[in-house]
Amino acid sequence: MTKITFIGAGSTVFAKNLLTDILSFPELAESTIVLYDINAERLSTSEVVAHKIAQAFGVKPKIVSTTDRVQALEGADYAINMIQVGGYKPGTVIDFEIPKKYGLRQTIADTLGIGGIMRALRTIPVLLEMSHDMERLCPEVMHLNYVNPMAMNMWALQKASRIKSVGLCHSVQGTAAELCRDIGVPVEEVNYVVAGINHMAYYLKLEHNGEDLYPQIRAFLESGKTAYRNHSGGVKLADKVRYEMFRRLGYFVTESSEHHSEYVPYFIKRDRPDLIEKYQIPLDEYIRRCQEQIAGWEDIRQHLVAGDLELKLKRSVEYGSGIIHSLETGTPRVVYGNVTNHGLIDNLPQGCCVEVPCLVDKNGLQPTHIGNLPPQLAALMQTNINVQGLTVEAVLTGKREHIYHAAMMDPHTSAELDLEQIWSLVDDLLAAHGNWIPQSLREGVPTLQS
Repeated sequence: MTKITFIGAGSTVFAKNLLTDILSFPELAESTIVLYDINAERLSTSEVVAHKIAQAFGVKPKIVSTTDRVQALEGADYAINMIQVGGYKPGTVIDFEIPKKYGLRQTIADTLGIGGIMRALRTIPVLLEMSHDMERLCPEVMHLNYVNPMAMNMWALQKASRIKSVGLCHSVQGTAAELCRDIGVPVEEVNYVVAGINHMAYYLKLEHNGEDLYPQIRAFLESGKTAYRNHSGGVKLADKVRYEMFRRLGYFVTESSEHHSEYVPYFIKRDRPDLIEKYQIPLDEYIRRCQEQIAGWEDIRQHLVAGDLELKLKRSVEYGSGIIHSLETGTPRVVYGNVTNHGLIDNLPQGCCVEVPCLVDKNGLQPTHIGNLPPQLAALMQTNINVQGLTVEAVLTGKREHIYHAAMMDPHTSAELDLEQIWSLVDDLLAAHGNWIPQSLREGVPTLQS
């Protein structure tokens, strides 16, 4: 019987979506589902939801919940990781509030920027601990990682662990659907090729019945229509940043405008409030989403207590269940995975983490060779890869000075702060995060040349 372990299963809403996807496949409906979390209360809620999903589908998986990581991982065939180290409080709040004191504003802060760096410092050591447990308890496991900062986490895992891991995101398929809505084309009739790094990959080909869709996207841009996307909680977010980047680069990026605005130095500037207004950039957006998710979990819990919880079950666009189904049944699929750049993208550094199309079937996950990206795209990605590589180096070597180097190289941080401010900001963040950051990085002494 296939054993599928959810790590961080207290993320009830996301776990619900993935469980719905998995149990909707008849071939996976009798799997052993192990829900693991360190928060017993949230775990209990997820367990009840899991049983309700199984009941709704009329299937009988074996559902187990545990706060014991050894029990959760022992003999697992698949491990789906969805943890958030440090949580909303104190982790995320610190990542936003301390930079604000320096005039450094962020939107999401989970992928790059000073917030992404700090999240990586908290997260990579925990992921490596888990991977070393997997090497001992389930060495043949397929580890499906949904945890951000995706590229940094996967780069470290693939460099320091023997476990088969792939990083999964929904930005490729999600943005394809958004673009198709903008230009009025059915997304199920579209084919595309995307490549780059997570959250900064580009549609190298986007076609409908053999016709290039980029002219229609350009026409939409030039029409003056404002593209909006409905986000959770009924919030509408403008999509002006990446349409502006499309105007300049000629290719459309996979991740949202609110994300992209903090990966580049052009849009969020403390002395240019007009830019924030022009591009309608939602500062502190991730704070809002975290509060909304917490409220959503509380709503589920209250409905469970009242006994009137109703679940609306539909398949999500996440790749995880499809990968498991293909590996188990041999059904071929193409997914987009975050994997090591071993000869996949020729003009990005070998060994970094890239996002490319991957064939998955009984033979495993097989990434596609892309070749060279358009040079302007590779150049922009390199500015992000610099930060990723230095952050990974800091964690794997314990050299604190590389944290400062990563912050110095970050496009948004370096556009707003001078060197003294950057170093002081890093010091303040490391002190505030305390034991969430490895001791070697908190207590190491950075070297300044006199």
